[in-house]
Amino acid sequence: MSGIQDDVLVKIEDLYKVFHIDGKPVEVLEDINLEVKQGEFISIVGASGCGKSTLLRIIAGLETATKGKALFENNVITKPSIHCGMVFQESRLFPWLNVRKNIEFGLSRRVDKQTKRDISQQMIDLVGLAGFEKALPRQLSGGMQQRVSIARTLVNNPKLLLLDEPFGALDAITKIHMQNELLRIWKAEKNTMILVTHDIDEAIYLGDKVIVMSNKPGKIRNVIPVDLPRPRDRSSIDFMNIRRLIYKEFFEETEYKIEYYL
Repeated sequence: MSGIQDDVLVKIEDLYKVFHIDGKPVEVLEDINLEVKQGEFISIVGASGCGKSTLLRIIAGLETATKGKALFENNVITKPSIHCGMVFQESRLFPWLNVRKNIEFGLSRRVDKQTKRDISQQMIDLVGLAGFEKALPRQLSGGMQQRVSIARTLVNNPKLLLLDEPFGALDAITKIHMQNELLRIWKAEKNTMILVTHDIDEAIYLGDKVIVMSNKPGKIRNVIPVDLPRPRDRSSIDFMNIRRLIYKEFFEETEYKIEYYL
């Protein structure tokens, strides 16, 4: 096994992924190489179908690579682990369970009742849902449902949190609020986070670096560092310059041209 730096949590080596659709091979990911350090917040952007969600699922142990490998703490990922949590675009809550029970569902059955209650309350407080412990999912807004989903994922204190367009279905104002909440949780819990998103502003606002993927088969087209102080000003010249750079990456591989007035 090749060496890995002590501060590297996730390492992707020469990874390819092929699906077979109607008996024909379809290459989804090609020659992916990536390192994610402990405590980093990484954003991944790319067009629909470029394989970014598939890459996330491979890191989560929900898919296997066709060739190459994904490593977590220098061990090849072969199955899901409590050390890696995943939040999806849909909250995927159990409609018949209240907020507390949905969060506690993520804990092992071997955890005693009082400990479950203590941990779930800690997570409820962390995501700002105190007072809604007994509310059912249908009584919550979309943003609040995603808070429950994030809390349920955090109950096992995962070292790595994977986020697959978690705010994609939210309105613009709620999305911005949830982005700030996610940053607050990241700072408090000191997790490593990898976010897949179509929203370039979101990628820049949240990420320490932005991974730009090309159209299928998905390749890493560029890795753009975001050396901006937090909290970030979306209207600043530096922010807009990074936005221009990412837009340029996307449109250079298409026949379409745009004016970089953004």
